[in-house]
Order: sequence, then C-alpha cells, then structure tokens
Amino acid sequence: MRIAVLSDIHANGAALEAVMNDIVEQNCEHVFCLGDLVLGGPQPVEIMDYVMEQNAWTIIQGNTDKMIALYNDEIKEHLREKFPVMANAMEDDVKYLSENHKAFLGNLPPVLSLEVEGVTVLLVHGSPRANNEDILPGMKIETVEEIIQGTTEKLILYGHTHLPAGYQTSKGQTVVNVGSVGRPMTENPRASYAIIDFNDGNFEVNHRFVKYDNFAASDAMNARTFEGADTLAQMLIAPMERHV
Repeated sequence: MRIAVLSDIHANGAALEAVMNDIVEQNCEHVFCLGDLVLGGPQPVEIMDYVMEQNAWTIIQGNTDKMIALYNDEIKEHLREKFPVMANAMEDDVKYLSENHKAFLGNLPPVLSLEVEGVTVLLVHGSPRANNEDILPGMKIETVEEIIQGTTEKLILYGHTHLPAGYQTSKGQTVVNVGSVGRPMTENPRASYAIIDFNDGNFEVNHRFVKYDNFAASDAMNARTFEGADTLAQMLIAPMERHV
C-alpha cells in the first residue's frame, strides 16, 4: 500500500494543489495528514473546505489547529508575546473560519496509533509528548530516543518543524519528519511531503519535493491586510525562522 504523508499545509492553496497533483501521479492510495491545516497562509477558508471533504484522509491535530479551535484572548496574547505576527494571523483567520471549521479542528485526535500492512505507525504533530515539541534535523539520536520514550510503534511520523528529517533508533524504530506542504523551511522552498510504501510488514520512506508557484502564493499572502502579512509572504520566497 502506498500512502502520502502531509503536514503543515498552513492555508497555502497553491502548494497543496501541486502536492495533490503529485500524489495522484505517484499513485498513492491514501493520505495521512499530521496537522496545522491553516494559520499564516493566504487561503484558510478554502483549505478548510477542501480538507473537510477528503474522505480518503486520516488527519490528526496540529498545535495551531488546537489554538484556533480554542481561540480566546488568552491564547492570542500568549502567542503575541513570542510571535506577534502569528498572533495577528490567527486573529484574522478566526474572523473568516466558520464554527464548523473550528469544530472540525477541535475534534481532530492529537495522536493516532494504527497498523498498515503489519507495520505499527504512530502519527504525531510535534512529538509523542507534545504537539509543539521540536525534533530537529541533526539532533543526537539519544535525544530523539528520550523524546519518543514509551512508544512502541515501528514507524513514527511527525511534522511541526517544517524541516524533513529521519532517524533510526537503537530499538529499531524509524522516526520521520515529512516536512511542510505550505511553509517549507528548506533552502529551496519547495512543498515537501513523504511517500511510504508498505508491503507485508516492511516499509520504505521517500521524501518528495514539489515545485509550485510560491511567488503567486506570496502575492496572495501579501494581499491579506493584517499587520505582518508581508513578512509571512516573504517567507514563502526566502524562508526565515519558523513561527509556532
């Protein structure tokens, strides 16, 4: 079975369209989505409408999904202390997202353990411990093993950092960051996701990097009117430090 694994769409319609076209070309049978559907991108409503129609997706909740679902002044001000631009983006998104959108985000599971053709798989957003914990490229394997301590799944899939990565632990667990569809932080900011081929208890992971019109996406982002939208627009052309 061939499964596409997406994360961190962040309301980028152009990137998602390019990735979905690639998924079709690659003959994937199902999609796992690791959360952060909107926030900080040009098309929050359109992305939510699209994702909510996808019956062939298995989706978990990202940290920004949870914040939007529970949005209140306390969450906004807490985010503003660290990432004021993203606080502005969240405040603007919730003006347009419907109660159905927010309920959908709020009802997503934070983690999900399942089995695919004899392979146990754990879907998380940040880490098994927290949806906003970073497992970064280049971490010492001992640190990664400490973060995933207590898990038993053979394959752990995560996102959140927007940086593709992969680890093999001393206990034989494979830990993979699939990258970001909508806000890639790689040097060449192509939309990234992973394809996993499962076969009789075995699996093979391949990262995919898909070219899309990030300049058009940047223009669409720049058209949003909240303070800092231009900064987020520029990050689609030349990635800087990740926010939330």
